[in-house]
Amino acid sequence: MNSIQVESTLPLVPEISEIAVAQTTLSPASTPKPSPTVSKDAIRNSLRASTLDGVFAGVFSITTGGILLSNFLVELDASPIAFGVLSSIPMLVNFIQPLGAYLSERSTSRCNYSLLVYGPSRLVWLIQVIGIAAFSWGLINSQQLVLLTLLIVLLSHLFGGLGSASWLSWMATLVHRRLRGRYFGIRSSAASLTNLICVPLAGLAVSTWHGGTLQGYGIVLFVGMLFGLMSLICQYFKVDVNPQEENATAIRIGSKKAVSLETNNTIKPTPKANAWENILKDTNFLVFLLYFSLWMFAVNLSAPFFNLYMLDNLDLDVSWVTLYSSLQAGANMLMLILWGRLADKIGNRFILFLIGILVAIAPLFWLGIGHTSLDVWVWLPMLHIFLGGTCAAIDLCGNNMQLEVAPTKNQSIYFGMIAAFSGVSGALGTILGGFLVQNSFYGGLPGLFVISSMFRLVALLPLTFVQERRGESFIQTFQGLRLFSKKLA
Repeated sequence: MNSIQVESTLPLVPEISEIAVAQTTLSPASTPKPSPTVSKDAIRNSLRASTLDGVFAGVFSITTGGILLSNFLVELDASPIAFGVLSSIPMLVNFIQPLGAYLSERSTSRCNYSLLVYGPSRLVWLIQVIGIAAFSWGLINSQQLVLLTLLIVLLSHLFGGLGSASWLSWMATLVHRRLRGRYFGIRSSAASLTNLICVPLAGLAVSTWHGGTLQGYGIVLFVGMLFGLMSLICQYFKVDVNPQEENATAIRIGSKKAVSLETNNTIKPTPKANAWENILKDTNFLVFLLYFSLWMFAVNLSAPFFNLYMLDNLDLDVSWVTLYSSLQAGANMLMLILWGRLADKIGNRFILFLIGILVAIAPLFWLGIGHTSLDVWVWLPMLHIFLGGTCAAIDLCGNNMQLEVAPTKNQSIYFGMIAAFSGVSGALGTILGGFLVQNSFYGGLPGLFVISSMFRLVALLPLTFVQERRGESFIQTFQGLRLFSKKLA
């Protein structure tokens, strides 16, 4: 794989090349690296391929989730509980990620394992296309198609959940710790640009299809599935990593350090412990796990119902909602690179806390949205731009913090634990939100938005106790932020 060259016209390639050749003085123990025989060109090509993978996978995600899938269920007259279940499935199946992490650590190739789990995750959507065709021919009714959709979403995310931790560990090996903010900002920005372009085009195609919106979604879904398969081809152009060799290297480095410390009479080597015992002893990781789980619960208590609020309560056309989503993706794209640079300068924790406060109060802004022209033309676009810019920081820095708190050895198991707990808590939040919406005692959707804001603010408290490797306090971070702002000025 290392000798394969990737050709790309993506304008982000020059910036990625700079990331790949950056020099560092960190020790091998602090940041996993590919084999020394891997050339810098191979790393560059891997990052290019990963960026293209994100673009193609972004098209697949657009067609198999988000506003298009929500509108599909609205057309089928699905209940709010169905919306809650639909939104909870991707998070609930994350409970399988520790198993996926365990299996990936027993494999000998990150690439082959990724193809093994993500291939079925993409192909299963062909059944959904067939189901839409059967509904158009009158072979099944709307409720059966809703159940089939939920089943397909479950199967797709079950397979995908087996590979998420392995993929993140793969990228942690290829991208240096000090440059993760920049690179993942660039990669996510490319995916956001894809959303900016493809979401309105897909929404327009669905709404104007001569056979109706349901058939139009079936066509768009089939095209998205093809893009999903194209994203898997990009895996072949990335430097492969053998998890077993990576763990063996980490063990050898740890043993050499222990012997050196014992020789200097500084500390005695501790008995070997398995991965699960190490996780239970890692207080910093457990505190981050608590924060991330509470945050996912609070966010998903209301997040899946914003589209429902626009499509149902405000009775907006799907083309309008996709336009707002494009504005959000555009703001996300523009801010990701800035957040990435800032995170590399001052760390991720401070950004998560400060921007987290803004995201926490964001659901309250929906309370003033109505049917007026001012709301449709001004406030809704501004709200989506605000959400795009702030959520870009949360997504990027949250991903980077996972890489910070997880050690090198058995890294994917740590990622699997984070995904499992946060996924289950997020799913519980979504399901609970669906029940609260139907209970008039809590005020419907407006009441749910208030409750979600309260939980989001509470969820930020454990974050103040999480330590990054740079070990900076909030005061030191403020000082770094001032220096960074002066450079920008």
